[in-house]
Amino acid sequence: MATLLALHVLISLIAIALGMVTAAGLIGRPPRHRASVAFLWTTILTSVSGFPLPADRILPSHIVGAISLVLLALAAVAWHRHRLAGGWARVWVVTALAAFYLNVFVLVVQAFLRVPGLHAVAPTQAEPPFAIAQGAVLLFFAVLTVTALRRGPAALTSPSA
Repeated sequence: MATLLALHVLISLIAIALGMVTAAGLIGRPPRHRASVAFLWTTILTSVSGFPLPADRILPSHIVGAISLVLLALAAVAWHRHRLAGGWARVWVVTALAAFYLNVFVLVVQAFLRVPGLHAVAPTQAEPPFAIAQGAVLLFFAVLTVTALRRGPAALTSPSA
């Protein structure tokens, strides 16, 4: 199980890094289609690889993973089946960024659980520092999504990868 957990964490961190590249391409930097495809598939792997980790009941992480997989299924359809044509470009933007947000949401949760300084200020994750951190992440992704949508689907060229 330790190997699976280490692999899950590594894939998650790679997915988050690729999410940054993908998000940059959605708000004005040149789109990186290969990075976007890699982001999509590593984010799917992140969600899938979390389910076999030991748990005695359904945890919030399972719910987040299931929601993420639904979003990623829509993102995959928009990308691979519809090639971002018409309204599918907007579907890609919203679902890809929502899945990216969920990965970062979990990263913040894990940081408050595992980083001693953060854990000390919010040991139960019901304290204001945790709420402020998660609120800032949510606000950032809301602004990012609106910015990407305002940029418009024409800014997304048909994916070649």
